[in-house]
Amino acid sequence: MSLRELRIAKENQGVHNFSAGPCILPNEVMEKAAESVINLDGIGLSILEISHRSKEFVAIIERARTLVRETMNLPDNYEVLFLQGGASYLSIITAQNYLSKEGTGAYVNSGTWARNSMNDAKVFGNIIEIASSESTQFNTYPELKDLPTDVDYIHITSNNTIAGNQIKNFPKTDIPLICDMSSDIFSRDIDVSQFAMIYAGAQKNLGPSGATLVIVNKDKLGQTDREIPRLMDLRNHIEKESMLNTPPCFSIYVSLLNLEWMIKNGGVEEMKKRCLERSELLYQEIDGNPLFEAHVSDLDSRSKMNVCFTLKDSSLNEEFITSCEKAKISGIKGHRSVGGYRASMYNAMSIESTKALVNVMKTFKL
Repeated sequence: MSLRELRIAKENQGVHNFSAGPCILPNEVMEKAAESVINLDGIGLSILEISHRSKEFVAIIERARTLVRETMNLPDNYEVLFLQGGASYLSIITAQNYLSKEGTGAYVNSGTWARNSMNDAKVFGNIIEIASSESTQFNTYPELKDLPTDVDYIHITSNNTIAGNQIKNFPKTDIPLICDMSSDIFSRDIDVSQFAMIYAGAQKNLGPSGATLVIVNKDKLGQTDREIPRLMDLRNHIEKESMLNTPPCFSIYVSLLNLEWMIKNGGVEEMKKRCLERSELLYQEIDGNPLFEAHVSDLDSRSKMNVCFTLKDSSLNEEFITSCEKAKISGIKGHRSVGGYRASMYNAMSIESTKALVNVMKTFKL
């Protein structure tokens, strides 16, 4: 079957993908990525087999880094890296690059991944929790006030996919601010200068799994007394322009295609508009339908990327899942630690998919 036939078959299936990750990608991105697996831009080689030192791949990674810089309007002292691994790996690198031997790292515990980052960092030194919403099952984003001024860095997670909470206004502080933006990067405008480092696993809102995007203020590095392993020292990755070791070429290439798609379709401003439209439509149905309830009750804490909700009568769970399956809605089950349902609506999701889910909810049990 040809690529064109495969694309038509996929489109005809009409599946609405609400999976929390790996993320939904635009059809045109997947089609070009599929072509590249056989023949990258007519060079006679696959993206899977070309050297990462070849002029073709160097052009790919440099363009991807340039598009990130332009899209996020980065100051000159910020560097863009595409590294191996995921956000969990970068959370460990964070501690090694910013935590001094006798210093302290401060963490905001807003969900499972934020808590994991905090616990992983404890291997390297003194770590404190400065805010948490764990006592209420993360149904709100922790209130950030009276931030410490005597720590090496402050780590936050901007959007929590499991519980569905999200920070709306980032704190301003003179302490290096580190943020895991895996699941909401490129969905809203941010002032990058507020952060010492931003990192994001590609598989949520950028591309396929395997790569991690890092945006880092190089002036804030090298200020600890810690000996850092060569592959975990961000300065080495900056010096080698993301080529300290073999990068995940395919993941970076698809991320480039996705960045180009985003820019062609209006950039971050348009992605923000679509994000608001999808989330408002779904929350409106949840709040107005007596059968359903949002996990996050605080309106200012609700995620616009991962909408988590439950049926008030849990005995209807299987019946609702069956209704979703009949409507070709996929990936709607909530995380096993929370239960219920989770609608992950990343940049590539169409409003039609959100409407399909809302229609199931409207007609359920009528």
